[in-house]
Amino acid sequence: QVQLVESGGGLVQAGGSLRLSCAASGSISGINDRSWYRQSSGKQRELVATITSGGYRNYADSVKGRFTISRDNAKNTVYLQMNSLKPEDTAVYYCRVRRWPSGTEYWGQGTQVTVSS
Repeated sequence: QVQLVESGGGLVQAGGSLRLSCAASGSISGINDRSWYRQSSGKQRELVATITSGGYRNYADSVKGRFTISRDNAKNTVYLQMNSLKPEDTAVYYCRVRRWPSGTEYWGQGTQVTVSS
C-alpha cells in the first residue's frame, strides 16, 4: 500500500500562485509515474500534469506555461507549482501515483484550490 498526503491548497486571488505537495509513504517501490488531477463542481476529474520516473513531463493544454510539476525523490514528494492562477483553476486537486507493471493506482484525499476573481 501507498499513502499519499497532499497539502498546499487554499484561497488565492486571480494571478496569484500556489504550490501543492504530495508526500508518499509506504510501499513506494515500482512507482513509475506521479500525476496531479483536478475536479471542479459538476465536472469530471481531469488530468493536470504527469511526471514519470524518467523525468518526462506532460501537461493539460489549459495549464501549459503556468503550472510546473516536479519531484524530490529523496523526500518521496511530488509538487505542482501553479502560477498565474485563474478562477477556472478552482477545483479539488488530487495526487495519483501508479505502480508498474501492475498499473495499480493510489490516490490522495484531495486539496481544495479556490481562485477568486
